[in-house]
Amino acid sequence: MTQSCSIKCETIRKGKENMSSKVYFANLRARTDKSNKISKIRNLFDRAGFNELIQPGDLTAIKLTFGERGSDGFISPVFVRQVVDKIKEKGANPFLTDTNTLYSGSRHNAVDHLLTALEHGFDYTVTGAPLIIADGLRSENVTEVQINKKHFNKVKLATDIVSADSAIVLSHFKGHEMAGFGGAIKNLAMGGAPAIGKKDQHALKIVVDQDKCVGCGKCSAVCPERAITVSNKKASVAVDKCIGCGECLTVCPVKAAGMDWATDLTAFLERMTEYGYGFAKAHENRIGYINFLLNITPDCDCASWSDAPIVPDIGFLASTDPVAIDQASYDLVNKQLGFAHTLLSCNHEAGADKFHGLRSHIDGTVQMRHGEEIGMGSRDYELVTL
Repeated sequence: MTQSCSIKCETIRKGKENMSSKVYFANLRARTDKSNKISKIRNLFDRAGFNELIQPGDLTAIKLTFGERGSDGFISPVFVRQVVDKIKEKGANPFLTDTNTLYSGSRHNAVDHLLTALEHGFDYTVTGAPLIIADGLRSENVTEVQINKKHFNKVKLATDIVSADSAIVLSHFKGHEMAGFGGAIKNLAMGGAPAIGKKDQHALKIVVDQDKCVGCGKCSAVCPERAITVSNKKASVAVDKCIGCGECLTVCPVKAAGMDWATDLTAFLERMTEYGYGFAKAHENRIGYINFLLNITPDCDCASWSDAPIVPDIGFLASTDPVAIDQASYDLVNKQLGFAHTLLSCNHEAGADKFHGLRSHIDGTVQMRHGEEIGMGSRDYELVTL
């Protein structure tokens, strides 16, 4: 039998204690088969109340990322199997799902996407659930959801995600080149949107610092819209073609590709969060979240590599509040001692902001702040340790 203790979030704001959300946490210590990682995931599912979200006969979406070819930071299919089995125990019908990527890569269309998922171990014999790419063969399956928020009245989401009766969102918590970090909110937002919805969220333009550019051509090679050309050993972006996917940012070796971080970034993160709100709203009271704080890499699993983790593995979190679970994950990462000899260039001490240590020009907490402002969830949380 597990022992439960509750710890109030250190960032609770005065007068809002009664609005805090519960986030359930399981660390990685284990001395018996009753406390191994598999048991912890199943226990979190129960303690977080996910059984109440799912009804017999439901078509239940398990939203996750299968990882780009070359990456190995994605959630283990063995862990995913535990969630699949818990959903089946409720008499529901789970399926694993994601949407095609906006950038060119191994998941740009549903055929390549499914092949990549299978290569990474997300086979039915391992996970016990079929795979469905929710936005269709070429990302053309689109359903609009009314949200009436700051940036959008409606958001364009993948049809097969919206059509699901219930959903469990599994997120690998890590850093991100444009969002600062990726957790539940980003998984909902970018991961729940077809190409047209991803373009809505980005809605920014990439520029190249000509003084920094070395003309290597790596940005041009990955651009899905052929918007970048290299001439006289300098890259340039055709503004009318750029869709703002940001893939060039991840491959530029000298960081010559960029954007107006001071003005564009906050609006981008707010747009992204509103898309996440739309996904959550489509499954109101029928959606749960598990964040995996393992192999906490500097980059998204959309990169075709996995850099060294920046902090030790921490554990698993579960909640019905996407804002609270991301805030708790963010806080737990920052409490760790950062690893030397990684992309983390500063803020290694416990308590320092690791994501600012990775990218000082990005404030990823906009995701939680705007999420709370629009009614997506609460940044105030009660961490319940199992």
